[in-house]
Amino acid sequence: MDIAQFDLPRYLSMLPLFQEMKPPELQRLAQGSRLRQLARGDDVFHIGEPCNEFHVTVTGQIKLYAISPAGQEKIIEIVGPGNSFAEALMFTDKPYFINAQALTDTLLLSVTKQSVMQEIENDPRFCMRMLAGLSRRLHGLVNDVQAYALHSGVERVIGYLMRDLPEGGKGVAEEPAQRVTLPVSKAAIASRLSMTPEYFSRVLHELEAKGLIVIDKRDIHIPDPQRLTRYPMN
Repeated sequence: MDIAQFDLPRYLSMLPLFQEMKPPELQRLAQGSRLRQLARGDDVFHIGEPCNEFHVTVTGQIKLYAISPAGQEKIIEIVGPGNSFAEALMFTDKPYFINAQALTDTLLLSVTKQSVMQEIENDPRFCMRMLAGLSRRLHGLVNDVQAYALHSGVERVIGYLMRDLPEGGKGVAEEPAQRVTLPVSKAAIASRLSMTPEYFSRVLHELEAKGLIVIDKRDIHIPDPQRLTRYPMN
């Protein structure tokens, strides 16, 4: 992708956070933003570095992760296209407390704190939209913690597969067969779900043996999503 030809104001206008902004406001925000092309394995930031901007994944996948004292990596979140991260931390004047790295070739948009603060001063409604976005992120994290604490490994894997379906798998009776493409490696997804890669693969093969999914490399075919959802209760 030719970054020089990228219409940054137009892209910003399509993000939920900025949809209600007027063209002059989008132009100002674009001036306080930057685009970066990252190769797989490139770092976005490390623990301890100052957080003076938040980020949006335009294309590709970014992993947010921590390293245990024993040197083991734990993926906290995988941020795909159209999703943002680090916006809450940006307002705290504290350094990053996790790491971020590109899982695939990625186009990353970064928006400076200074430009965001200017728009908040110009329009308090912009602040309310940011709060709504942060609330959605917090709700998602709480759901994740609940899933780790209360759900089995099989339920977590099924929940991950169903999450990528329209409306979380609702209303699929009209078109039962679905396909999910794993956006990153199975090892990365396993870490995100707080399980070992071996256990994640074992669960997938268990579901395949039951006829609930068909594995084709990174493509997961789901013949009957409703049956898959009911599996832990069968």
